[in-house]
Amino acid sequence: MLGYLKVDRPGEIQRPEGGWHDTGDIIDDDEFGVTGFIRILGRAKRFAKIAGEMISLGAVEMMIQTGWPGAHHAVLTLPDPRKGEQLVLLTTDRDVTQSELTAQAQRAGLPKLWVPTAIFPVDAVPLLGTGKTDYVAARVLAEQLAGVESP
Repeated sequence: MLGYLKVDRPGEIQRPEGGWHDTGDIIDDDEFGVTGFIRILGRAKRFAKIAGEMISLGAVEMMIQTGWPGAHHAVLTLPDPRKGEQLVLLTTDRDVTQSELTAQAQRAGLPKLWVPTAIFPVDAVPLLGTGKTDYVAARVLAEQLAGVESP
């Protein structure tokens, strides 16, 4: 993309700040330049606020995917009476344990606050027609499994 055509300077292409258009996507660019492709991993806007700290749900999912690459995982938030929100994990890997999650977070350099407090093994994580995680349906499923009523 060359840039933007904006009202304040008609006819002039204004380059994006830093050379990139911020789409809000989290990408993997390890192979960028080799193959010419990037891989979209998630959205930056998926955050939780727990005990005053902003936590990227996409970053937590990437940490979990590194430890259990053969499974499908979705990290979501549910209400927590003490901290406002809590992280929960839907996973197709029935062997993931709380202690293993904590150890994986430590290896990734993430604080314990970033470790989901509940793990829900499922046969399948809900998907959209595009094959991406359906976070709306996944949240409904997590609420059902946790016994939480939807607002």
